[in-house]
Amino acid sequence: MNQSSTPWSPAEFEARLRARETFYHINHPYHLLMAEGKLTREQIQGWVANRFYYQVNIPVKDANILANCPDQATRKLWIQRIHDHDGVGDDAGGIEAWTRLGGAVGLPRDDLTSLRRVLPGVRFAVDAYVNFARNATWQEAACSSLTEMFAPTIHKQRLAGWPELYPWIEPEGLGYFRKRVSQASRDVEHGLAITLSHFTTRAQQERALGILQFKLDVLWTMLDAMYLAYIDNKPPYFNLTQN
Repeated sequence: MNQSSTPWSPAEFEARLRARETFYHINHPYHLLMAEGKLTREQIQGWVANRFYYQVNIPVKDANILANCPDQATRKLWIQRIHDHDGVGDDAGGIEAWTRLGGAVGLPRDDLTSLRRVLPGVRFAVDAYVNFARNATWQEAACSSLTEMFAPTIHKQRLAGWPELYPWIEPEGLGYFRKRVSQASRDVEHGLAITLSHFTTRAQQERALGILQFKLDVLWTMLDAMYLAYIDNKPPYFNLTQN
């Protein structure tokens, strides 16, 4: 077997997956401005409104993974992700928590739930992610969730910085970020175990890296659309005469 086709060890494979953090959207100019306290109220609201479309589609994505997964043990663990976002029992769930974040930044509930603020570029990116989960194998779709490896850092950044940088945001609206710090860490353990055990040949491992990059592209492209609309002040069809 030549060197280029030799599988990476699990440790090296995991290290290569984690090295993709460079492309995580924490490094996007929109997030850099956010972390520096340089976004306006309207720019924060635009981000919250557009990310809501991603939030409401997370359980849809996970439902597709469950539908494609014949393994009962995996389904019993993966279904927790749907509960986390849709809510279960006394837990209202992450979608409701994000709606409260909307209220904390001054967005009426209907502005979020109507999805009327969602930019076409954001919609296309999120829909591409859901369609991938629907049509890929369940192991490939699980692998795409591994951007969660990098999520606790971004949630902690917001929790630490927003109260001082954006004091006008009501503190109770930050509950989503608090919960996701621990939830994302738990989810990574399961998703990583699936990925390391399933993608064992070199070709499969390289495929997994490509899948993770696709998901990173989705998150980055969402912010590209928001940057154009809210930072560069070039929303969709900006060059056309508005009636």
